[in-house]
Amino acid sequence: MDGPYGPHRSAHVDTFARDHLPPPGQWPELRFDLPELRHPERLNCAAALLHGPPDDRPVFHTPGGPAWTYGDLRTRVDRLAHLLTGELGIVPGNRVLLRGPTTPWLAACWLAVLKAGGIAVTVLAQQRPHELATMCEIARVRHALCDVRAVDDLVKAGIPGLRITAYGGDAPDDLLNRPTPATPYPAVDTAADDVALIAFTSGTTGRPKGCVHFHRDVLAVADTFARHVLKPRADDVFAGSPPLGFTFGLGGLVVFPLRAGASALLLEQAGPRHLLPAIAGHRVSVLFTAPTAYRAMLSDLDGHDLSSLRRCVSAGENLPAATWHAWHERTGLRIINGIGATELLHIFISAADERIRPGTTGLPVPGWQARVQDEEGRPVPDGEPGLLAVRGPVGCRYLADPRQSEYVRDGWNITGDTYVREPDGYFRYVARADDMIISAGYNIAGPEVEEALLRHPDVVEAAVVGRPDEARGADVVAYVVVADGAARDAGALRAFVMGELAPYKCPRDIVFLDALPRTATGKLQRFRLRGKADQQ
Repeated sequence: MDGPYGPHRSAHVDTFARDHLPPPGQWPELRFDLPELRHPERLNCAAALLHGPPDDRPVFHTPGGPAWTYGDLRTRVDRLAHLLTGELGIVPGNRVLLRGPTTPWLAACWLAVLKAGGIAVTVLAQQRPHELATMCEIARVRHALCDVRAVDDLVKAGIPGLRITAYGGDAPDDLLNRPTPATPYPAVDTAADDVALIAFTSGTTGRPKGCVHFHRDVLAVADTFARHVLKPRADDVFAGSPPLGFTFGLGGLVVFPLRAGASALLLEQAGPRHLLPAIAGHRVSVLFTAPTAYRAMLSDLDGHDLSSLRRCVSAGENLPAATWHAWHERTGLRIINGIGATELLHIFISAADERIRPGTTGLPVPGWQARVQDEEGRPVPDGEPGLLAVRGPVGCRYLADPRQSEYVRDGWNITGDTYVREPDGYFRYVARADDMIISAGYNIAGPEVEEALLRHPDVVEAAVVGRPDEARGADVVAYVVVADGAARDAGALRAFVMGELAPYKCPRDIVFLDALPRTATGKLQRFRLRGKADQQ
């Protein structure tokens, strides 16, 4: 395979994904500064993740069900891989759609596809037929492994030539009911830079982008963020809310625990009200969820034993300092904040333990570099806002998408976030680049106003957007969710914010909602709020 990693012989028979990578000149600069990032040229990440722990060690737990051991997982992955390449006729390089709730079988299917040399395209169980059709069109998917409970929308998508194989049902042709050889499956001899997965961005504001990642990338995120910041142990039990179709969840619930020889609790229902009893019941020690969930759990902590928790990770959106302090005050636990991206697979700026500074995202994860620059690519001085640019062992490679040149510029990945680098090297989030509100000549960061609103004891969620105004350019509009029984008093809330921020930053209007619009992965859909504001 020709590319920035050098010429490596690809194991892929189906070369579609490789053929539709961006031209090498549009790739970011890739850096392998740590010894553990210098993987061998021949690498199958599924085989690497499954190798090592004894057969009798637990790997996956589920509520009310027996735990899978590493021996169980190896046997079942090999059985699935035999079916994929035998009965289903999948060849190395074929894209395989994976769809279903978060279960051990979904994780086993993901590992089997990679071990067999296929390319995993894991999507969310909540995604609708038109979304599924678009992703299958972009990635030229012709095979799908789908939880029997999630088949209907995939069938309704009407994807030409798609062969759907259900699992988890009673039918004789169900994937799990088919006879298979009871022999080990030798992992396909993939190159380290063969494509392992295509992860799609949410596509909330346009056509989704397929982010292509290699076998070495999967291990790189474990060998940077997990190894150096999270520092997992073999006796850890991981759990969290993000689904496996979200790379935050794929890392936190499959890649990181397996790389450490640890185990994970896989929850089909993983909202805030499900997490607390799950933590207590399964002695979870490492938790992955979003800032909104940490804040929601605060009001329901009483009566739940969290003594097993030692690591709490937050990503997906900015973690307000108020939420960090409230969680620390109630639990004694320091939330590990982080920023990651589907384009870069997982977290690249973070900090843990005594290095945590509430209100900042943290420092570049070992193996990564970051800077703040202007629109022309020039670094800006410390203390001044600009665009966050990062580079490391993983980089953005969109599948046949002209937007590659927007994300990668001069070898750097431009994440679309506005940041400030403090003089001592800490990176502080300001806003998404398109969330800056310019009103009467003032630059107002929506997240700063949101943090002020969240400091009010009755406010559960807050989102701030700009509304076009002929005189000022834009007005600040806040959408707020308050606690059950709390008064929806816009005047009192605005007066509170006036005591927290300069007057020009205060919302001109405060609108109360029962819930904020979010994607299936929990990200706030600001574009929908902007649409509401424009109509007011």
